[in-house]
Amino acid sequence: MNRIRIHIILCLLLSSISGVYGQTTDTSEGYAMNYDNAYELAFEGKTAKASSILGALSKEQPEDTKVTALWASTLSWKGNYEEARKQFNTILSTEKNHRDIWISAIKNELYAKNYATALGLANKALLYIKKDAELERLKNLSIERTAEINYPDKGWYNVESKISALSKKKPYKIDKKDDKVAEANKNKVIRKTPVTEEIEKNRVAVNSSVTVFDQRFDPITSSSISFKRQTQFGSIIPRLNFSNRQGRSGLQYDIDMYPKIAKGFYAYVNYGYSSSELYPNHKVGGDIYYNHKSGIEFSGGGRFINFATRNVKSITNSLGYYRGNYYFSLRSYITPGEEAELTKASGNILVRKYLKDAENYMGLNFGIGFSPELRQFSSGDQLLAETLLYIESQRLSFEYQFTSKNNLSAYRTNVGVLRQEQSFAPGTYFYSFSAGLTYQFNF
Repeated sequence: MNRIRIHIILCLLLSSISGVYGQTTDTSEGYAMNYDNAYELAFEGKTAKASSILGALSKEQPEDTKVTALWASTLSWKGNYEEARKQFNTILSTEKNHRDIWISAIKNELYAKNYATALGLANKALLYIKKDAELERLKNLSIERTAEINYPDKGWYNVESKISALSKKKPYKIDKKDDKVAEANKNKVIRKTPVTEEIEKNRVAVNSSVTVFDQRFDPITSSSISFKRQTQFGSIIPRLNFSNRQGRSGLQYDIDMYPKIAKGFYAYVNYGYSSSELYPNHKVGGDIYYNHKSGIEFSGGGRFINFATRNVKSITNSLGYYRGNYYFSLRSYITPGEEAELTKASGNILVRKYLKDAENYMGLNFGIGFSPELRQFSSGDQLLAETLLYIESQRLSFEYQFTSKNNLSAYRTNVGVLRQEQSFAPGTYFYSFSAGLTYQFNF
């Protein structure tokens, strides 16, 4: 009987030991459920297994920042950028001086190609951690990536929404494999490798808009189709514009180019031609832009418009500033007349907020003075295109752009209101309301 009792006790002890061991093991994979094991798995490249263990540990120990941080990094390596962002934000909401978490959070946005968000995070991190070389490097990387994208607005005057300096310096990417090694061994230096990811180099955009008036004029409809080609020297955008105004239709052939010049410098060049009386015969425009690393952008240039009976010249300059997810731009136009009192000035102010990335944004544009868009009307049989250069107006418009889930398509809508002086009755004004929709896709 004693032997039976001893046997039973031994069995109970073995079961107890086995039960304890089972509690520290991932029964599906056979790996110990602890941070050190997950750390080693992450170092060995077994990201999925490490993430599974860390996810479970994080739920059991939500106060353990070290566990949550490594879990968020493994989520990022797997491509689950949204969940990784949530975990990083949870930590940074209370631990704003945690350098490694800031770095990992910025890299997560770079992996996700949310370059504007990455830049915003880098700027914010540098508020808490001053003059950090790695944070500065990630900030510059975000600037380079964001600056690869051009944002030519419709209209030859082109209130350009460049984010920062275009550079001939080769951009670099953070290799996820190297990131894992750095996470596992803080003494290792992250390797820089040239960008190998493919960037869509072509874009087609189709636009349609309508303008209605509170008096006298019939509605104006316009549309355009453009093709953008990104090259190593800059982008080129041919465009075909069509307009129906006051019972007349016309076509305009237009082309924009954004050649790169040198580090921090790029240009905008435009030419348009039309045989229709609804458009100028020829129009030429150009600007030289300089982007400073501080996020400030300057430009200077001019516009030349050739009508059937006269030529118009304008001098233009702009000041832009990018801060966090916001872009501010102030542009002015000075159009000298034949007499000093006919010299006119106008301006546009653009405020744009970028959302999850540089392709998703909303903005406001306010302008005063003559309209550089040269909206043309008629009085009897006489077109008033030239006269409108010296007519006062105020305008306000709102724009919103968002992308599809795969980021291959984008949709932009804009609505605006214009208050403009009557050309045939100085001192009296009419109002117009416009709305437009643009669809564009990349390939």
